This record gives sequence, C-alpha cells and structure tokens, in this order.
Amino acid sequence: MDITIWMSNYTGQSDFTLLGLFNQSKHPVLLAVVIFVVFLLAFSGNALLILLILSDTHLHTPMYFFISQLSLMDMMYISVTVPKMLMDQALGSHRISAAACGMQMFLYLTLVGSEFFLLAAMSYDRYVAICHPLRYPVLMNHRVCLLLMSVCWLLGSLDGFMLTPVTMTFPFCRSRKIHHFFCEVPAVTKLSCSDTRLYETLMYLCCVLMLLIPVTVISSSYLSILLTVVRMNSAEGRRKALATCSSHMAVVILFYGAAVYTYMLPASLHTPEKDMVMSVFYTILTPLLNPLIYSFRNKNVTEAMKKLLGMRPIFQETTK
Repeated sequence: MDITIWMSNYTGQSDFTLLGLFNQSKHPVLLAVVIFVVFLLAFSGNALLILLILSDTHLHTPMYFFISQLSLMDMMYISVTVPKMLMDQALGSHRISAAACGMQMFLYLTLVGSEFFLLAAMSYDRYVAICHPLRYPVLMNHRVCLLLMSVCWLLGSLDGFMLTPVTMTFPFCRSRKIHHFFCEVPAVTKLSCSDTRLYETLMYLCCVLMLLIPVTVISSSYLSILLTVVRMNSAEGRRKALATCSSHMAVVILFYGAAVYTYMLPASLHTPEKDMVMSVFYTILTPLLNPLIYSFRNKNVTEAMKKLLGMRPIFQETTK
C-alpha cells in the first residue's frame, strides 16, 4: 500500500504549481510589465557588454574575458527563471512538470555555483595584475584563463549534480504548490513528506563549502591588493588600483550577500515572502546591475561603446 501511494506521486501527480510573485501582488499586470522590462534591459545589457568585449581588441584581456563570462552566466540564469514566470502569468497556467522543475533547478544551481567561483577567479586576476604586474602576461595567459573558466563551470555543475537528483527524488505527498516563482531547492524541499533534516544539514554544509572556498580566495586576494596599494608611492597608482577593484567588489557584495541569506541562514529566519523577494534581487536585479557596474564605471568599456556606435570620431573632432 505504501508503495502504491509513493508511486502515485510520480505518475498522476507529477506536476508542481508555481505560486510565484503575482499571487502576492495587488497589481499583477503592472508587476509583470516591470519584470518584463527589467528582463529585456538585463538581457540586452549583458549581450551588449559581451559584444563590446568581443569586437574591441583593446578589451581582449583576461579581466574583460572574465567579465564577458559573467555576463554570459547572467544572461543564462535570468533566462532560466523569468520567461517561464512571465509566460505562466500571460497564459494563466502555473504548472511545471517534475522533469522541467528538475532541469530548471539543475541549470540554476550550476550557473549560480559557477558564478561563485568565477568571482573568485576575477579577484585572483586583479591580485596578479596589481601585485605582480611584470609577471601578469605569463601568469594570466589565455590558456590559464580558459583553464580557470573550465574549473568554474565544472565546480558549479557539481553543485547541480549533487543537489538536484536528491531533491527531486524525495516523496512529495503534501501539497505540490511551490511558494516560489521557480524551482529553488529550499522551496521544493519543504513539500516533501519525508524527514529532510539530514539532507538540509548536508545541503547547508555543501553551500558553506561552495561559499567558503571562493570567499577565502577573494579575501586573500584583496588583502594582498590592499597591502600593495598602501605601499605604492604614486597617488595616481593607488587610485587606479582601487578603481579597478571597486566594480568587482560591488558585484561580490551583491551576489554573496543574497546567497548567504538563501542558503546559510537558519530556516526560522525564512518566510516564503522574504525568500521570493531575495530571489528576485539576485536572479533578476543582479543581472541588470552587473553590466551597469562594469560599463558606466569603466572608461575602456565606454570608449568601446562610443567606437561601436560611431561616436568616437565626432567626439574627437569636438574636443580639438
């Protein structure tokens, strides 16, 4: 009898229902329009940043290579969640199959995990550029950059491979309504009728490890950079070094702050409403902010933009 009940979870009741953001809003249509506009801006902004980096030879450096990979990740993981949410709202259907839910969960975990390690790789790149400038072309050659990027993707996919199969094989004999706008691990785990305390503890330890390694690399890199900057005799050199790192630090604070809340704070501090607001921040708003941080605060990117739009010759003529 128990086997029959268990099997029914995967046959007749294999779909989940995503309650999402719009059920909580008094103006769902307006909210959908705002999210759609933000999605378009985030997607086009990251795509434009990638185009600028690929088209301008002055941006063919390790730092901009990593920035282009960050933009690619942002484009991918905002596409994993937002289009499905908007389409559900437009069609009035909020169902998602177990297979689609698992795929969404895997892609999201892989992309977020990869971004954790990419931010660490970017901090290491800044460390080498500022602390070992003469050896920079050797230590951060194209082969090394590709190797670091491959490691980031590999470690990120491990997160997806570890958490997704376990989460999706739990028996779901309670309500299959997910109080979220996508299949995030904590939201799906809450639906299980089995004891998930051990799994949640292991997931917590896994997430701590996934955060601890990049945070250690980032902290060590910026501590060394800070010590190097303090010893610089040139005020201009100190300003350039700090300006180079400030954009990256802003992205680190935004991304890691949201991740710590979602995966490391105890369950007693979480509510479905708070979780959705935080998820909106780092799945929708962060991809929008990243290209803004790296473009408007970066002279090389703005110059590449002017060149791409044909504004550079006009600008040069008016300044003569």
